[in-house]
Amino acid sequence: MGQRRKAREETLRILYRLEFDNRPVEETLDQYWKNKKSIPSTREYSTWLVNGIISHQKKIDTIIQDASEHWRLSRMALIDRNILRMAVFELLHEKNVAAAVIINEAIEIAKRYSGTEAAAFVNGILDAIRKKLKRLKRL
Repeated sequence: MGQRRKAREETLRILYRLEFDNRPVEETLDQYWKNKKSIPSTREYSTWLVNGIISHQKKIDTIIQDASEHWRLSRMALIDRNILRMAVFELLHEKNVAAAVIINEAIEIAKRYSGTEAAAFVNGILDAIRKKLKRLKRL
């Protein structure tokens, strides 16, 4: 498994914790990484993702909601919602990774953590978002 994939999976775990944790993000991150053995680049990328997602969550959630024809964000499975948030943040802010790679990574993570149906759901939403961002020339 590549380091970026590992960082994305760590990000998903942290985002899951943050759904139930009322502590500040930095405190949650410090606690999470405290006893975790990881390569520095994995930790750095994951921390960048978490902080970016939290900082831009309102915009990210609006983008996801606009692409989700029959699903309210609040009704999406928690894991799927956070995988989408992570991928949308990367689509908007990661300039060194192709959109197709970002979407494929999200699909693979969805398969592993949520199932085949979730992977298809994530793929559909992210493909719609990719097309819209391409039209807006953000990709």
